[in-house]
Amino acid sequence: MQNFDILVIGAGPAGSAAACWAAKSGLRVGLLDKARFPRDKLCGGLFTGRSRTYYQEIFGRPFDPSCTVTRDAIEFWHDGVRLARLEDVPAFNLTMRKDLDNTLFEHACAAGATDLTGRAISGIDDTSVTLRDGTRFGARVIIGADGVNSITARHLFGKAFDTQTIGFGLEIEATPDEQNPAEHPLRIDFAAATWGYGWSFPKQGSTTVGVGGLRDPNPDLKARMSDYLDSLGLDPDQKRFKGHHLPFGDFRETPGRDNILLTGDAAGLVDPITGEGIAFAMKSGQLAAQAAIDALTDNAPSTALDRYKTSLREMHRSLRIARRLRRIIFAPRWQGAFTGTFRRSGTVRMMYMRLLAGEVEYPELALAVARRLPRYVLNRFRR
Repeated sequence: MQNFDILVIGAGPAGSAAACWAAKSGLRVGLLDKARFPRDKLCGGLFTGRSRTYYQEIFGRPFDPSCTVTRDAIEFWHDGVRLARLEDVPAFNLTMRKDLDNTLFEHACAAGATDLTGRAISGIDDTSVTLRDGTRFGARVIIGADGVNSITARHLFGKAFDTQTIGFGLEIEATPDEQNPAEHPLRIDFAAATWGYGWSFPKQGSTTVGVGGLRDPNPDLKARMSDYLDSLGLDPDQKRFKGHHLPFGDFRETPGRDNILLTGDAAGLVDPITGEGIAFAMKSGQLAAQAAIDALTDNAPSTALDRYKTSLREMHRSLRIARRLRRIIFAPRWQGAFTGTFRRSGTVRMMYMRLLAGEVEYPELALAVARRLPRYVLNRFRR
């Protein structure tokens, strides 16, 4: 059995960030994933200012936007009516996850992580991982960065998430003939799904179009997706919808146990309003790796979780505020008040845009929105 100080399961943004950060400290790090990279990944691919900051901090180099589409304009719609178009906003980079994740994975390997990808896991215990071919790897700390269907979370808690309480999204890739990325802005459609939204994100060579929302109030999500495509002039009958769960708003207060830590989607660290998860994935991977480094330095791997929870306090606080604020933005009974305020108030529009761009945190946004909403909504929000 080959032994590592830290074994990272999942080589997406969270896992590659964790593996890179840990490997740079000189520890023996193994990076596991059932896929070989590059591989496709369903995602809107929004890479924000917050993501660029974390990227520089973790991987030690500036983000290269050459493989992305960059937009400095964004449109907000509701029920087929354009609420606002904002020009000259902070730059948004729209990435293809196949390219982005492969770049992050290569950074982790270059930092010294051992490439164990292309190998499926059959089981986990508290100090080792067993592959389907019978190979075992030992580890003093295990970091689960294996997504919403996390095998690491299933080992710890019996299941990854309650799929009825989290979100679900559907996406397609529209070809340039169907929707030319060069001619379309970044677009967000409130109420395209119940307790969710629709998006049209131009990329290099395609446009990612999708709808997402909480799963339970959206039993007809395929119909909502078809309606959304119709509104954009796209033929839903010509497309095969691809779907995936979105663990936004259902983060784990205790993201692991002793020497086993959960990061990114596996820990539910996804923005409850925007659905953006790349920035939180990278940051949580870094924080988990640092907690593991500190625990191993003290020869106390079982203290990794307590250290990690301490470092996550601010992120968890923002996510709690976002869950409360989501009621105002997405709850059907309040959405008319919110969109009316959004249409009238340039401050609220700019704050929401800055939230998407990763330039403002939820406490500040909550205060700005609450000041401008009708009194009855504010009272309900406080309760």
